[in-house]
Amino acid sequence: MSLDKWLVLAAGVGAIAWLNWHFFRAVRRSGTASAAVSGMQEVLITVRGGYDPAEIHVRAGAPVRLVFDRQETSSCSEEVVLGDFGIRKFLPAHERTAVELTVPAKGRYAITCGMSMLHGTLVAE
Repeated sequence: MSLDKWLVLAAGVGAIAWLNWHFFRAVRRSGTASAAVSGMQEVLITVRGGYDPAEIHVRAGAPVRLVFDRQETSSCSEEVVLGDFGIRKFLPAHERTAVELTVPAKGRYAITCGMSMLHGTLVAE
């Protein structure tokens, strides 16, 4: 095999390894929802290759507004899914989209994209 083919093979393997790390192993920061005057907890989540923050802490039993700021056009991030709440919401590119819900009980709830490649967690305390 020629050197060019080895370089292409090595670059492909490196790209696959980086993608797997980025989507499944990268450490994401966590955030806590801020309480608005109305009692609605609110947190801004940036969507760009993942959710930032990827872990959101809220109070159980109180209303929550998750504001997704999608800063990309990747087809993977065009939908957010909160399966435990039966929520699937389209996220237009370069816009903010609010999702309102009330977390009834303490626990950890998954946030994913429509393709289940992007992951986040809603932690009710």
